[in-house]
Parts: sequence; C-alpha cells; structure tokens
Amino acid sequence: MIMSRALDPSEPVAAPPAAARSRGDAIAVNSAVAFFREPLAPIFTAMTVLVLVVLGIEFARTAGLVAALWGAGGVAVAVWLRSARGPSYDLCFAGLLATGIAAGELLAGNSYALSALFTAVNMLEIGTAVLLARRFAPTLNLATVDGASRFLLSAAVIAPIPAAAIAAGALHLIDGSSVLHIFQTWWFGHALGIAVIGSFGLSLTRRHLLTLRHPLRAAEAAILLALLVAVCIAVFVESRVQVAFVVIPVLILFAVRFRVLGVATALVIVTLTAVGGAMMGRGPFLSAGPDLADQALLAQLMVLFGCMPILLVAALLEERDRLSERAKAGQVRAERASEAKSRLLANVAHEIKSPVGGVIGIGELWKTGQLGPVTETQAEMAEMLVKTARQVEALSHDLLDMARAESGAVKVELRPTDIPGVLEDVRRATLLRPEAEGVRLHVVSEGDGLIALADSQRLTQVISNLASNAVKYGGSGGLVVFRASKVYDGVRIEVIDRGPGLSPEKQAQLFEPFNRLGLERSTVEGHGIGLALAKRLVELQGGAIGVVSTPGEGAAFWVELPAA
Repeated sequence: MIMSRALDPSEPVAAPPAAARSRGDAIAVNSAVAFFREPLAPIFTAMTVLVLVVLGIEFARTAGLVAALWGAGGVAVAVWLRSARGPSYDLCFAGLLATGIAAGELLAGNSYALSALFTAVNMLEIGTAVLLARRFAPTLNLATVDGASRFLLSAAVIAPIPAAAIAAGALHLIDGSSVLHIFQTWWFGHALGIAVIGSFGLSLTRRHLLTLRHPLRAAEAAILLALLVAVCIAVFVESRVQVAFVVIPVLILFAVRFRVLGVATALVIVTLTAVGGAMMGRGPFLSAGPDLADQALLAQLMVLFGCMPILLVAALLEERDRLSERAKAGQVRAERASEAKSRLLANVAHEIKSPVGGVIGIGELWKTGQLGPVTETQAEMAEMLVKTARQVEALSHDLLDMARAESGAVKVELRPTDIPGVLEDVRRATLLRPEAEGVRLHVVSEGDGLIALADSQRLTQVISNLASNAVKYGGSGGLVVFRASKVYDGVRIEVIDRGPGLSPEKQAQLFEPFNRLGLERSTVEGHGIGLALAKRLVELQGGAIGVVSTPGEGAAFWVELPAA
C-alpha cells in the first residue's frame, strides 16, 4: 500500500526530451521527474518491489514478526499514481507488480501457497490505495492541506484495512497466529510504508527539486540531512531514554526551509531509524516490553501520530506561499492598472479644462449681451450653458485631484489647524449653495483646544464635500450639524444630517470612486468621486474617514485627525 505525495497540478509531469536537454542546470531534475513517465518505469518498479519484498521478509523473520515497515507497497503506489496512462496501462502495471511481489515471496523462501496468498493480498492493498487516492485525492497534490489529508486518510489509513483483515484471518487458519496481533502489525506497517515512502515518491516534482539546484540551498539541505541522521541515530539507536520528541524541531525546520519534499525525505530517515532500531531491539522503545512486536508498534505510532502531522504543516506553508505569490502578482497588476487609470484621468481632465474654459467665457459674454443683443430666452439658455460648463469644469478639477492623489502627486502641508474656524468657513460657503435653501446649518464645538495637525486647504475641501452631500442628500431633514470634539489622540469632525440615511450595503460602497449608489438617474447632481477623493485626502493627512448611519435616521460622516 502506498501513501502518495501528489503532483502539483500547476506543473507538467515531465518536459519533452529536447526541452530537458536545453536546460543545463535542470537536467538532473528533469531526468528524475521524467522517470515516472518513461515506458520502462513499470519494469524498474517491479524489480524494486521484488528487492524490497525480499528485504522486508528477511528482516521481519530476524525480528520474529511481520514486517513493521512495508516499503514495497509505498513504492508501487507512488509510481503507479504518477505514471498511470489509462486502463490498459493499469492492467500491465498491475501484472508486473504481481510478478515482482510473487518472485520476491518465492525468493524469500515462502511456499507457493503463501506466496500466492501474500501476492493477492498485497495487490488488493495496492489497488485499493490507488483507487481511493484517485477517487478522493484526484489531484494528488500534497502541497495543500486538503490534498495531503485526503491522500493520507484514503490511501494510507483506509486502504490497508481489507488486506490486513484477510492476511490476519488466513495466517490464523494456517498456524493459529493471533488475529489481532497480525492485523495491527500488518495494518500499521503497510500504512506507514504508504504514508512515508508514497509521500516521498509523490513529492519528487520538478518545482520542488529545482529549489536544490542552487549550491547554497543544496549545501543547506545536505547539512540538515546530516543533522537529522545524527539525531535519529542518537535517539532511536543509541539512546534508551524516551526523547523521541527531539526530532520534531528538526522536522519543523525541514518544513520551514524545504516544505513538503524536505519533510517527506526527513520522514523516510526517521521511519527507517525508529522502526529499524525497534526491530533490532535497540533504542528508546525497549520500554514497551521484551516483545519486539510491541516495540515496533510503539515506533510506528510515534512516526504516524508524532511525525506525520508535520507533513500537513509543510503543506500548509506551501499553500500559504502560493496564495502569497498570487496576492503579490494581483497587487502588481492592480497597481499597474491603477497607475494607468490615474494617467488616463489626468489626461482627460487636462483635455477638458481648456475647451470648457472657453465655453464658459463665451457663455458669459453671450449672457451679458457683449456679443450683441440677446432675448430673454437666449439669456436663459446662456446661463444654462455656463452652469453646465462649470459643472464639467468642477468634474475635471475633481478628476485631476483624484488622479494626483492616487499617484502620490498631491502634497499636503501639515500645520496646526483651528477646526472650529474651518467648520465655520465651510458653513458660510455652504449657505450660498442653491440646494442649501431652507436648511439650517449649525457648528458645535465640544471643548477647547480643538487644534488638529492638517492641511487647512485640503481639509476645507474635504469638509466642503461632506457638507455639499449633506445638503443635497440629507437636506430633507432641514438641519445639518458640523461638530468638532476631542478623541483619545486627536480631533473628530462630524457632518450630521437628518436625511433618509444609508443601508449597510450602501455604506460598504460609499467611498468607491464613480459609485453613486443607484442615484445616477435621480435629479441630484453628482459624479461619484467626491467621497473617494475625500478619503484619499484624509489619509494623506494621516487621518481616517467613515460614516455612521441608520436607514431613516440620517447619517453622520466623521473625520479623525491627529491633534497638533
């Protein structure tokens, strides 16, 4: 049975031979990955399985128990999953694997009956692991927590159960062996082989191997591997003290530095030394008792439940890396698009200003009769022309300010600014607006020393924008209040109206440029960039802006600036 490390779905399984030869520094990497796609891969796999079967059986006999680490299943599952090409290929591959397992059983000295039994049971296990992995972890991507968890659970945990049950029942009938003892030894040994060796085989992807082509990274990997081998020998072979937890920090270091491939490689070393030491009667697992089976079981449990979760940590780190790369790429694209938009806005604003100024001048001359006698209707039309042109001119100024603010070209001069004075100036200017007719405007100053560190010109622009919106959209309430108060580390300015208010959905979109919240067809004039510009100007002054509103109860726009 095999625990497989899945291929990254974003990378090709192998490069064409010509392309591989053209990459001088990646030839070894491409060759290693391309093995899984070579026609001879099944033959080499069958030969490897044969050798591993002989070694596993011989080593198990010296320890008096069924092999506590069955590597043949892990190799078979990993290669099968990575090289599968269709039903015909699967049948041929399964036939070669069965031949290799049977030959290994016979070479190890088992009878024909036992060899046939164990070949059938092992093939059932390997086939089940492959089917479950394809069904529940189809991407075979161990570089994600979901993919690694699905593969470990389906291929390593569940797949060996039927084979373990059949083998335990058969051996019980043949020689009276304990069903529970054979079942648990088979299950843990084969699950460990699939989980560890299968993960290692599936982690040998081009993307992972290319990280080792740099000399410094390769040297770092060699140093860490040497450190891990020394620690494993000291902990699992030479020491009789239960200090197996010492390998956990080293595995975490592999996860941090080399992600899934590093952890998968480290787990192979830890498993071989831990289980091998236990089966040789050495190491800290002697505390489990004189029975080698109990010692091997304790070593298996330590690896499966103490070390294998580090593979999920590595998968989580790889997943985070990919998300971070995508976020950075998206940020770069967004910044480029924003820069292009800002340049476009600036160009459009500049192109609008000159002709609009001419239109306003001609309209003023026409309206005042300086171009000749005008009728009352013509004077009214001229006035409408000038009014419309001034609206376009105001839009061009806002567009230019918006483009400059987004590009960082707007400069602010932060000085101590008297907030009540600014509010009073804005109140007086707002009273002159036509839409302010019938609306009462009040300034409320709560406390003394309401001095903020701000650019008075830009702050006036922001508050004027908020006041204009208050009388246009909230003037139906008949009252707009300008309030200044102290907060913990600054000054808070509020522009409060008693209009219809804003829903939470509209509040979330309020500061988006060119978003008029569905009022495009209303009689209220506007172009939807005032609040977006106000937000940017406030941020340039080191402040914050927001709104508090309840539908039907008006709205309170607030600006907070640092105190002088």
